[in-house]
Amino acid sequence: MKTLANVFDNNKKWAKKTTEVNPMFFKELAKIQRPNYLWIGCSDSRVPANDIMGLKPGEVFVHRNIANMVIHTDFNFLSVLQYAVDVLNLEHVIVCGHYGCGGITAAVENKNHGLIDNWLRHIKDVYRVYETELDSIVSQEDRINRLCELNIVEQVKNICNTTIVEDAWLRGQKLSIHGWIYNLEDGILRDMDVTKSGL
Repeated sequence: MKTLANVFDNNKKWAKKTTEVNPMFFKELAKIQRPNYLWIGCSDSRVPANDIMGLKPGEVFVHRNIANMVIHTDFNFLSVLQYAVDVLNLEHVIVCGHYGCGGITAAVENKNHGLIDNWLRHIKDVYRVYETELDSIVSQEDRINRLCELNIVEQVKNICNTTIVEDAWLRGQKLSIHGWIYNLEDGILRDMDVTKSGL
C-alpha cells in the first residue's frame, strides 16, 4: 500500500485537470525556468507564494524558512539568492512576512522552544533595535504584528547588504528588493514601501 495515497491521487487529478486546460503546460514548463521573482517567505503552510501572487508554476523562485529570515551565515539562503541573481538573472527579490507569524510570536514569548531558539535569536535582535517603539504598544497582538512588519524592514536591509546583491548592483544589474506583508485574515498583500533598487 502506497503511503499518503491521497496525495498521489490529488496529484494525478491536478495534472489531468491542468493538461485539460492546456495540453502543452507541462511540456512547456519542463523546458526552462525563467522566473522574474524570488520570494523569501515564511514556512507557514497558509502562505503559498504562487497562489498569493496569482502566478503559475515556473513564475516564482521560492525560499522559505521560519519567519522569512535573511541570515548572513545561512548558506542555504545565500545559495538560493546567488542562483536567483547570478544565474536566473531575475529582477525582483521579495521578502514577504505575514501577520500573526508563529516564529515572531515564539521569539517574544520568553519560553524555551529548543533548537529553534537559536534561529529565533535573530528576531530578538530585531526586537532590541526597535525596543522602545515595541514596548510602548500595549496590545500583545498589535506588538507582534508590528514586529512582523519591522522584521521585514530589517530583512530587506540584510538582503541589500549581501555581497551577492552589492555585486549585482555594482555590475549595473537591474535588481529590486521589496518588503511585503500578507494578511491571513483577508488574503491581501501590502507593500511596506521599503523597496531598494541599487546603490
